[in-house]
Amino acid sequence: MGNIKFLFEESSKESITVEIFKGESVLDVALDNNIQLNHNCGGVCGCSTCHIYVVSGENSFPEMSDREEEYVDRARNPKFNSRLACQCKLENDGDLVVNIPDQSGIIGH
Repeated sequence: MGNIKFLFEESSKESITVEIFKGESVLDVALDNNIQLNHNCGGVCGCSTCHIYVVSGENSFPEMSDREEEYVDRARNPKFNSRLACQCKLENDGDLVVNIPDQSGIIGH
């Protein structure tokens, strides 16, 4: 278990901190807490709409798979700390910080 702090590129949104439990994905935690994070493929690593930036706590997640890396490369403005929220499932207890890119330009749900 740990806490996850969501930061947002959109300046109108304030950060929010919630709990995350072992086995939960960042996407599931976001959706369970009414945090807008698009996820067109339904969270099966089939698109790049749940793209996030992991600010801290990256060692609490599994390593990026080749498939995830392929989709991250297709995301808008990928960076060295880019991941897909659907693939970031908590493996080790700890506190995390993630930054959600601006969702206003992404078509989807």
